[in-house]
Amino acid sequence: MAVIDEVKQVLGETLQLGARADGFSEETKLFGAVAEFDSMAVVTVVTALEERFGIYVEDDEIEAEVFATVGSLADFVNQKLTS
Repeated sequence: MAVIDEVKQVLGETLQLGARADGFSEETKLFGAVAEFDSMAVVTVVTALEERFGIYVEDDEIEAEVFATVGSLADFVNQKLTS
């Protein structure tokens, strides 16, 4: 499964979006656009991504740009996986 598909799955599960997450694309805006994706949800999503991908996200890596779109979040995960 591609990273972006797993990221969409994590978003769907943690934000309880159901099938809505299946329709997300790389350009789908997240923070400020998906009502369920607020500042508290960021922590939940980061924790779920850490568990799913076996990565660790430092506090100073949590920036608005990372959570701007599904694609930017998937790119961030890819970078963590290759570093």
